[in-house]
Amino acid sequence: MKTTITDVAKYAKVSMKTVSRVLNNEPNVAKTTRDRVLQAAKELRYSPNLAAKGLASSKSYLIALLYDNPSPNYIANIQKGAIKACRDNNYYLVIEPLSMVKANAGDEVEKLLERLPVDGVILTPPLCDDRDILRILRKLKIPYVPVAPTIEVNGVSSVKMDDVQASYEMTDYMIRNGHKKIGFIKGHSEHSASALRFEGYKLAMKKANLKVNESFIAEGDFSFKSGVEAAEYLLGLKESPTAIFASNDDMAAGVVSVASRLGMEVPNKLSVGGFDDTPLAQILYPQLTTVKQPIYEMGHMAADLLINPPSKDDELSSYHFEHKLIIRESTNTQNTYTAGAGLSVSNFVFSADIDTTAASSATNNLSTDSGRYYAVQLDDNATAADRKMVVNVPCSININDQK
Repeated sequence: MKTTITDVAKYAKVSMKTVSRVLNNEPNVAKTTRDRVLQAAKELRYSPNLAAKGLASSKSYLIALLYDNPSPNYIANIQKGAIKACRDNNYYLVIEPLSMVKANAGDEVEKLLERLPVDGVILTPPLCDDRDILRILRKLKIPYVPVAPTIEVNGVSSVKMDDVQASYEMTDYMIRNGHKKIGFIKGHSEHSASALRFEGYKLAMKKANLKVNESFIAEGDFSFKSGVEAAEYLLGLKESPTAIFASNDDMAAGVVSVASRLGMEVPNKLSVGGFDDTPLAQILYPQLTTVKQPIYEMGHMAADLLINPPSKDDELSSYHFEHKLIIRESTNTQNTYTAGAGLSVSNFVFSADIDTTAASSATNNLSTDSGRYYAVQLDDNATAADRKMVVNVPCSININDQK
C-alpha cells in the first residue's frame, strides 16, 4: 500500500500541514522538526504525488533544459548541476535537444512548450541568444535562465563567466612560456563564446606585440572531429605552430590525437591548451592544460534561479562565475630562448639529446631530470666556459655573449 502524507504526519508526530511545509521547503520550520519529518519520509519511503501537488499549487515541478551543443562533455556537466538542484527541491529535469540548423527551430520550441507544462526553461548556447526562441518564451510567459548569453534581457537573470579574460590568460600563459607561433581553433560560429574566446586570444597576442598569423587560425565547431580536422590543417603547414589553443577540450583532444599520429610528442614538440576542464581533460595522455569553466555550478545555479527565483524586491542580474587556468602536462616551455648579455636565464626547461657525462663535467649549472629534461641556470656570474658549453649543447638555446 502506498504511503501517504497522513502516514508521514503520524510517524513524525506532527500535523499534515507541517509535513507539507517541510516537503515544499517552506521557511519558518524548526530544524529539529524538519529533520524529523524528512527522516520519517525516508523511512516510510514516501514520495510526493507530483500530479496532485501540481494541481494544488498550479506548478508542474518540471524544469526543461534545451540545448544544441556538439560537445557532450559540456552538456553532461550542465545536466548534472541542474539535476542536483532539481532533486534537492523535489523537481524533475526534462532534457530536450534542438537543432539550430533547422529553419523552424523556433516553431519546434513553441510546440514543445505548449505540450509540456514546465515551470521554467534553461537555455544553453547558442539557444540563449536566439531572438525567436526568447520571443516565444515571453509570449508563453515561461520563466527562463540563459547560460552564457551575450544578449541581456531586462528582468531575466543569467549565469555566465568572462570568456574573453579566460582566453586571454591561456594565450598569455603560452606566450610567457616562450611561444610566439600560437595556433587557435575557433568554436561553433553560432555560439557567442566562440567570438569571445577568439577576442581574448587576439588581445593577448596584441599586448605581447605578436602579429596574429591568419594561417594559424582554424575553424571548428566544438566537436572532437572538428579538432582533428583543424589540427591536420595547422600541423600540415610548412611552418606550423609550436602551440595550439583550442576553444574547448573536445577539440584539444582532437589536436593531441593528430599530433600523436604524426609523431609530434606533446608537449615536447607541441603544446596544447583547451577550455572547460571537462573530465576528458584528465583522461587524455598527457593530461590537458585548460581553463576550468564551472559548468556544473552554472547548471546548478540556472536551475535554482528557476526553482527559487529572486523576489520582486531583489535586483535581477547576471551571476558571474570565476574561471581558473589549470596547468597540466600538455604544455611546456618553448625550446628556443634568446637572452642578451648579462640576462639571467633561470629554471628554463627544454628537451634535448645531451651527452650527460660531458655536460655534468663541464658545469653543475646543467642538470638532468629523468634523462630527458634539462634546466639551464645562467646568471651574471656564469663563466665563459659555462656559456660556451651551453651554446655547444645540441639544443635550441641561444646566449648572446657580448663580454
